[in-house]
Amino acid sequence: MSPAPAIEVKGLTKRFGDKLVVDDFDIAVPRGAIYGFLGPNGSGKTTTIRMLCGLLVPDAGEGTCLGLDLRREAARIKTRIGYMTQKFSLYEDLTIRENLDFVARMYGVSGRRGRVDAALADLGLADRAGQLAGTLSGGWKQRLALAACLIHDPRLLLLDEPTAGVDPKARRDFWDEIRRLSKAGVTVLVSTHYMDEAVQCDFITYIAYGRKLIDGPAAQIPAMVGLVTWRAEGPDLAMLEEALAGRPGVAQIARFGSALHVSGTDGAALEATIAAFAEAGPQRWSRVPAGLEEAFIYLMTGARDNFARDAA
Repeated sequence: MSPAPAIEVKGLTKRFGDKLVVDDFDIAVPRGAIYGFLGPNGSGKTTTIRMLCGLLVPDAGEGTCLGLDLRREAARIKTRIGYMTQKFSLYEDLTIRENLDFVARMYGVSGRRGRVDAALADLGLADRAGQLAGTLSGGWKQRLALAACLIHDPRLLLLDEPTAGVDPKARRDFWDEIRRLSKAGVTVLVSTHYMDEAVQCDFITYIAYGRKLIDGPAAQIPAMVGLVTWRAEGPDLAMLEEALAGRPGVAQIARFGSALHVSGTDGAALEATIAAFAEAGPQRWSRVPAGLEEAFIYLMTGARDNFARDAA
């Protein structure tokens, strides 16, 4: 018998005034998984995460987090999870060690000094333990914030766009740590804008304008959307893009570096259109597997802004 999900909610809904920010949201996060939570700014990701960890009370819906009821046991949920916010929220006028010691006191961690020492070592912070948090770069602040999330040994991490604004090396190091935690049995729900991070997740939910558009194993999302994609390389791509717009089978056209990706869900119509252009034009064409980015661009094309919907 498989264990109960780390998070399982149904019908989660939240309004602020007359604006519907999260609309009838469902999610089931398997224990030990890295679960990607994707969506554009303003899509409701942060509001949803705050409801999942007990910081916001939903207007409707029900569910559990680590087996605890979202509504009745919110206080207990807060003590068992690690939540890393978008904005660095520790004390900039305290040192790294002082910040970790303060958080450990807040959680009532036993053997506090030893636990802080271990956290400093685990995240590579020991040599900087006496440095003021306010003087750290974005990548080092990120490490400190993650160490603070882990100080009480939570079994679930909720990470809200944790790599926004940090350099590629810091992002890579961060994801190495996330994979290590997942292997140790920690469940991780992480929101991100980056497709290269999304592909590292075991599962993905995509939310836009308050509504879930799709969820499933990351590797299966493009197939679930049903996209067929062709890649064009060569000269005059801007002219080609203009000429392809509106042709049979062409649902979207996206530039990827020095190539053009042309996608649609009607494979036969798209192939016929591509064949005609391949015969007439100087570009080189090849069929390629649709990726997460093509899938999400396609999903977003059909999504409606919840503010516009409410205002209509």
